[in-house]
Amino acid sequence: MNFSLPAVQFDSILLRKYDQPLPRYTSYPPATQLTPEFDEVDFRAAIAVGNYKKTPLSLYCHIPFCETVCYFCGCNTVITQRKEIAEPYLDYTISHIRQMADLIDYNRPVNQMHWGGGTPNYLSLGQVERLWTNINEHFNFEPNAEVSIEVNPRSLNRDYIFFLKELGFNRISFGIQDFNPQVQEAVNRIQPIAMLFKAMDWIREAGFESVNVDLIYGLPFQTLHTFRDTIYKTIKLNPDRIAVFNFAYVPWLKPVQRRIPQEALPPASEKLDILQMAIEELTENGYQFIGMDHFAKPNDELAIAQREGQLHRNFQGYTTKPESDLIGFGITSISMLHDVYVQNHKRLKDFYHAVENRALPIERGVSLTQDDIIRRTVIMELMCQFQLSKDDLEAKYHLSFDGDFDEYFASERGELKKLEADGLIHIFPNRIQVTPAGKLLIRNIAAVFDAYLRRKIMANFSRSI
Repeated sequence: MNFSLPAVQFDSILLRKYDQPLPRYTSYPPATQLTPEFDEVDFRAAIAVGNYKKTPLSLYCHIPFCETVCYFCGCNTVITQRKEIAEPYLDYTISHIRQMADLIDYNRPVNQMHWGGGTPNYLSLGQVERLWTNINEHFNFEPNAEVSIEVNPRSLNRDYIFFLKELGFNRISFGIQDFNPQVQEAVNRIQPIAMLFKAMDWIREAGFESVNVDLIYGLPFQTLHTFRDTIYKTIKLNPDRIAVFNFAYVPWLKPVQRRIPQEALPPASEKLDILQMAIEELTENGYQFIGMDHFAKPNDELAIAQREGQLHRNFQGYTTKPESDLIGFGITSISMLHDVYVQNHKRLKDFYHAVENRALPIERGVSLTQDDIIRRTVIMELMCQFQLSKDDLEAKYHLSFDGDFDEYFASERGELKKLEADGLIHIFPNRIQVTPAGKLLIRNIAAVFDAYLRRKIMANFSRSI
């Protein structure tokens, strides 16, 4: 396949037409399909299959604690300044790690690990080392494994950064959201510019391989002018990867967002202007548009993998690693195996109770059908590579027994033709190619193949733009 990628194109008319709530497709089926009726026997069986195949592993560890609440946040967090709460959580999470290690063949290589939250650097250095040591004792890390952690710049110092690097973390990310003090105050995330640049200086001095920063557009008091200044400062900060997320104002799902002055949110038209400006400024300053809301320098692994058609996507977002079984530790964490997804309990007491009783702390899950797996491949190829080979899919899943690609997805043909008529895709006899205008609407294109979407409550998802 030819993976030459044209530049992204901003079309405000199309963006307005297709702006609607949709899954982000970090998985298919989306996490909303997980149900409490799930039988953990299927999870154990899926682990056994991965053991037999020696499928590589990707590990995720959730540290849910934050000292203060950010009003924009949609993550699963526990807000408390009582640092002693972390110690029992580590005890139970380490027990969970050992529990999972008993089920997983040690010889399966770990090629990726990520600590997220919450605020992973809520933990003391001793607690970080303890958790790190227990994970490394029970799992077999490849020498070149990608090991990343999210940090809060407000709780950082030079010693902490250097300790993380010496321990073995090689990638790091932190949230900026917006440099403007008025915006920061409105969302309860005060981070002076000097603090952010100092954090980056320490990270570069320590020698991390890659640094990612997060921005959010659509926050209160943002304007085109103020966010342009944030983009300029971010470019000066010089991270390797930049995520520019659309703020999803969903107070009915996240009550803390009611503290945000709704009248101060930028109107939809200005949000589009802000998005267009951000794309233009970042791409003109050397960042490659990866997809959705992600940008990377051309020499970054994400950009290289996409150009080579080797980009992947899982619950942790875009990744360069081959298809792996994702194992999640701690509350709310999601494990994503080849044909089974499960999510751990969301409440501390439920998680603790399950681990105490030596039960897998699963709150809900889903077993995938063969149709789910086929559709997942289609969606992920479009999300990651911006094109799909019909021939490759037919060969991989033996679709000749069901006719061919066009026959298998006959019911989707009408929607695909509409997308082609609007200039979002080109449909060829043996492939589908996303156009430059379609790249920003890739969720809409992927959604055509989502067999569950018709039954979804759309308010559960963020808007596509």
